Formats: sequence, C-alpha cells, structure tokens
Amino acid sequence: MTEFSRKEFLTLAGLGGVVFASGLGIGRGAQAAGVQQDFHFVQLSDTHWGFKGDKANPDAGGTLQKAVARVNALSQQPDFIIFTGDLTHTTDDPQERRKRLTQFRDIVKELKVKTVRFIPGEHDASLDKGEAYKEFFGETHYTFDHKGVHFIALDNVSDPAGVLGDDQLAWLAADLKKLDKAQPIVVLAHRPLFDLAPDWDWATRDGAKAVELLTPYQNTTVFYGHIHQEHHHKTGNIAHHAATSLIFPQVAPGSQPKREPVWWDPAQPYKGLGFRTVEMEKKGTVEIYQEPVVKA
Repeated sequence: MTEFSRKEFLTLAGLGGVVFASGLGIGRGAQAAGVQQDFHFVQLSDTHWGFKGDKANPDAGGTLQKAVARVNALSQQPDFIIFTGDLTHTTDDPQERRKRLTQFRDIVKELKVKTVRFIPGEHDASLDKGEAYKEFFGETHYTFDHKGVHFIALDNVSDPAGVLGDDQLAWLAADLKKLDKAQPIVVLAHRPLFDLAPDWDWATRDGAKAVELLTPYQNTTVFYGHIHQEHHHKTGNIAHHAATSLIFPQVAPGSQPKREPVWWDPAQPYKGLGFRTVEMEKKGTVEIYQEPVVKA
C-alpha cells in the first residue's frame, strides 16, 4: 500500500476539516491536455435513506435534509454534485426499495444546483441488479466531460459479486482509447477499486483490471464511497480518495476483527458525517475540502 506523505495534508482552521492539496492525480501536462478553467464539484455519499438505528444515528430521518441545506448554503455553489452510491438502505421488498428511491429523489430535488449526478451502491442495486435504480436515475455507468476533465462513472455494485464485469471493463477500455495519455481523468465509483479490506467487502474483485487500464494515463484521480470515512491511497500514479458518509462513520479498515459503525456520540452529534468539495485547478492541482453536515 502506498500512502500519501504528511506534507500533502494541511489542516486549515475554519474550513471544517482536513484539506488535501497536491498535484497528484491531476498533475503535469493537465493544462496541455485542455483543462479550460478552475471549477469545483461536491461529492456526497452513503446517505442510506431508509436506515433506522438510534445507536448509530438517531437523526437518520433528518441528516440528508441537513446535508442538502448545508450544500445550498455554500458561499460558492458547485458546478455539479455527484452522489457516489448507497443512496438508500437495502431492503428485500421491491416496493419499499422504490418508495425509498422516490423519497430520496424528492429530498435532493431541493438542491439549488441543477446538475446532480448519481451512481448506485450495493444497497441500491445488488438485489435486483440495478433494475429499480435505473427507473429513477438512468444508467449505472457512463461518462461526461466538464471543462476539459473527462469523468468516468463506474458500476461495481449491481453485480452482487462486487465486480465490474467483462462487459464494463471492455467499455472502459474502449472509452480510454479515445483519450490522450495526459488527459485529466476523474473516476467515480462506489467501492474502492483496490483491495482496501477484502474481508470487510471493501474491494472490487476485478478492480485491479480497471486500475491497469487507467495506469497509462498520467492525470487520474478516483473518488469513491462505501467505507464511510475519509481515506487516501495511491496505486502507482493514481490517487484514490474515499468520502465520509451521511448516515454513520465506520471504524478504520483493519482496526478490529469486525466491521461496524462508530456509534453516535450525543456529546458530539454528527461527528464524522459530512461531504467534500473538490476543486480542480487549471494549474494542475486538486484540492479536497471536507465539510461537516452541521457547521459548528
């Protein structure tokens, strides 16, 4: 495992958390590849709408609305917003699944930003291979371009085995072949593409194949969710950044035998819950600002 050096992390007072600032991911050659201007977007993840459990989050029915309000209150609105999976909490009942997807969709409609994108998590899609999710939010994997950056949204959850699958890997390979090796690329996924903690289901079984396809590209960053905490990792020249959750934090990977939530602390409500603002700069750097659900 390759970790980031301590110099690449700065703690800035008043910004609500840790800032990551470096040229890793979108680096040398980014301007030549056509980044048109600075911009920023917001990543929210793991809202788990429909979850109930006072021990983990007694405000499970209100945290998402608070996050929407916080994003709407940002002094500078993002170019777009991306939800990286587990929009809803799992249920065996197809009717209840659609009810939760409907409620989630109606809540996030209150966001001021009109361009809001989604990818599924296993809680949304693994039991029906994404059937209900697609009815509400469309395709589970896709690409788009924004101000010179090529975005690739991957689906490593609809297959209950936790894989991308041969068809999606072929699709990814075909998409990448169209790009210059210096093209800035941002990959959006729910699960980590590397083996963070396979015993805890914090991996993508064929994720190494996707990483292999992405490795020749000089300026690649991956943003994902699933693990309910901030985490930073490198595979070669690729930077991987996990997002915090909007329902409950999880314990650190490998810190104990069993994966479990970090239980709600009444003395520090909403601790560990938040979202991130990602600033993509024309000069070739990425800055990540962690924002709390409730501003202190």
